[in-house]
Amino acid sequence: MAWFLNHYECDRCGYGWTDEWSCMCDDDCPRCGARHMSPSDSDDLTKIIEPRESAFVVLCSPETAEHDPDYRELGTF
Repeated sequence: MAWFLNHYECDRCGYGWTDEWSCMCDDDCPRCGARHMSPSDSDDLTKIIEPRESAFVVLCSPETAEHDPDYRELGTF
C-alpha cells in the first residue's frame, strides 16, 4: 500500500505539522482544531532505503498494510 509523510500548515493559526498516512488526505490542525487542511507537500514513503551496519536495506509497504506501513524487506546491498 502506498505510504506518505504529509506536511501541513494551518491556514488559521500557521502551525505546521506532519502525519503519516496511506494517502495524501486532509487533516485537522492539532493546535487550533481548524478542519480540512490539505497537505502542502508529501513524501512518498512506500519504498525506502535504510542504512544498517555496513549495508543498505530496501523496504516496501505491502498492499496488505492498513494502519501502519508494515514494511517488508526487499533486499540488502
